[in-house]
Amino acid sequence: MGHPQSTPGAAAKEAPSPWTRRRLLGGAAALGTGAALTALGLRGARAEESGHSGAGGHGGGSRSLPFDPQACLRSFERGRVIQENGRPLRLFEVEARSINVPLAGDVLFKAWTLNGRIPGPTLRARQGERIRVVFRNADSTAHSLHLHGVHPAAMDGIEPILPGRTAVYEVDLDRAGLFPYHCHVAPVSRHVGKGLFGLLVVDPPVDRPPADELVLVMGGYDINNDGRNELYAFNGIPDAYMLHPIQVRQNALVRIYLLNMTELESPLTFHTHANAFTVVGAGAQEPTDVITLGVAERTILELRYPYLGRYMVHPHQDQIAERGAMGFVEVTPA
Repeated sequence: MGHPQSTPGAAAKEAPSPWTRRRLLGGAAALGTGAALTALGLRGARAEESGHSGAGGHGGGSRSLPFDPQACLRSFERGRVIQENGRPLRLFEVEARSINVPLAGDVLFKAWTLNGRIPGPTLRARQGERIRVVFRNADSTAHSLHLHGVHPAAMDGIEPILPGRTAVYEVDLDRAGLFPYHCHVAPVSRHVGKGLFGLLVVDPPVDRPPADELVLVMGGYDINNDGRNELYAFNGIPDAYMLHPIQVRQNALVRIYLLNMTELESPLTFHTHANAFTVVGAGAQEPTDVITLGVAERTILELRYPYLGRYMVHPHQDQIAERGAMGFVEVTPA
């Protein structure tokens, strides 16, 4: 499994850290949500296409983001299938590297990413397949790739991979469901908190009913490296879906692959306004509008929006929602 006898290198240089909660939140309050988000580089082509930009604001361009949270919603990486020893094998390639991510106001955060985005690519395969993940460490710090699920110890991804090295992880997918993956180099909370996490979707042998499928991964950012999160996000960028709402069609079946990777916090909830969802695979139950997830917990939710308009989604820990983990679902005519 690559080069297991390495040790973590020097930590990547942190962003300057005179950022207190008071300064971050005070700046956002003084600017207003729309103005604060303008500094994130989210006012661009999508705002111009839709004719609006978030919770009532309009306009303007600014610096661009290194990845697109809208693309994270619906992009699935299916790899490529090769034949090996008479058996099909699904091959994925994942690379760890550092990028600067504008988070709020003039906060430029040096993140650790997988394939240049947060969360990393949503890998997708089918129950019964064998997958091979080729992990390249293009960063200056040791990292690894630990996949949740059942597999041999040699494939567990807990040993550091030195900068410039490559490791290969190969597992058989015996169960359908959602499986997080993340760096497991100590301190794990720091490596995960800086962006080294993602999701593997393993489909059952028989496909689920057709649906508009969305990936939402909750995460937090410890800007000061003080063991507390100052900002939070769905799919990497705080308030991204406030400015550019998630677009769905009226009455269409929506399937949400939901994962909580927020380190340094108690379990979080996920709440839908003016609607209720069903938890897939949980047996007979009444629909609900709130679910609780600990770190690395995940679930599949299904719902339909019968009415047009905009509807919020967010954790019901409001102090967390107000620091970036909040968004709109915009329902348009079918």
